[in-house]
Amino acid sequence: MSIEARFQLAYPGFTLDVDLCLPSRGITAIFGRSGSGKTTLLRAIAGLERVLRGRLVFEGEVWQDVNFFLPTHRRALGYVFQEANLFPHLSVQANLAYGKKRRRSQSDLEPIVELLGISHLLGRMPERLSGGERQRVAIARALLANPRLLLMDEPLAALDAERRNEILPYLESLHDELKIPVLYVSHAADEVARLADHLVVLEGGRVVAAGPLAATLASADLPIRFGEDAGVVLVARVAERDPRWHLARLVLAGGTALWVRDDGHPVGKTLRVRVLARDVSLAHKANEPSESSILNRLRVTVRELRPDSHPALALALLEADGQPLLARLTRRSAAEMKLEPGIMAWAQVKAVAVLG
Repeated sequence: MSIEARFQLAYPGFTLDVDLCLPSRGITAIFGRSGSGKTTLLRAIAGLERVLRGRLVFEGEVWQDVNFFLPTHRRALGYVFQEANLFPHLSVQANLAYGKKRRRSQSDLEPIVELLGISHLLGRMPERLSGGERQRVAIARALLANPRLLLMDEPLAALDAERRNEILPYLESLHDELKIPVLYVSHAADEVARLADHLVVLEGGRVVAAGPLAATLASADLPIRFGEDAGVVLVARVAERDPRWHLARLVLAGGTALWVRDDGHPVGKTLRVRVLARDVSLAHKANEPSESSILNRLRVTVRELRPDSHPALALALLEADGQPLLARLTRRSAAEMKLEPGIMAWAQVKAVAVLG
């Protein structure tokens, strides 16, 4: 099953024109710069933006078509905004009770409260909550409506770095536990890399890339749009923990190993890690780097060289045991190394640069 979304909507100076088929499981990130149409698309899916030329089919159920429009209150969805929008005169418990009134089933409150870590907040008023706590309560309230689809519109955008880092682990827990699709709007590349399974990139109201996260991040000219945040997301398993140096050895699907900082994950756990193009350097394959502070040295094949956003730079699309990797380097270095598709090389990645 899938979500089919086709919308054409024209405003003065802006047009939304999308035709998407999205998966009905996992988290789909809708990414783009400010003004690219992310929130407009989400509001159209919610029915908050009336699009005359639109069609929306959710898991085979038509929510909108040429002569039909299902109003928002009849769409089985939850919506989390940038601001938590809790009722200020109600306690956390009462705010959650409001969400529960709209439920289509009567499953317990406790699992959602525990999942989002808010059991100790139930007696508080919203004014006594931090920004991160308010957002966790807002997410819980949306889930208590028992939605079949959860929409999240930049839920971390209004938070400072500390509060943002506080709530991200809870969003990762949602990713692991929720059985419903989530459409997650963001302009932050690190959020997308940590949370998403599927990626849609908007620019000027149009889709410029869409597909599974890992493949899409390393395809076409998308890395240029991410700028300094260009990189890849890799899925790896914890194979070893080194208590002496507080490091962990991760193994990718093809058998390639990466040393990273040990964050306490048990051996056998599957993790998602991010490697930025700016943190990858290249060396000739004939001369494996030695006596270097860089722990990770991977045999790679150069698949493609692309222009970058600055004329001095190039992006190298690499492959390590079937895993994609990106390296940002100067065009001069690429020329001196005679890099071209098919060339074998060593990619070097600092252990401290691998992002969990």
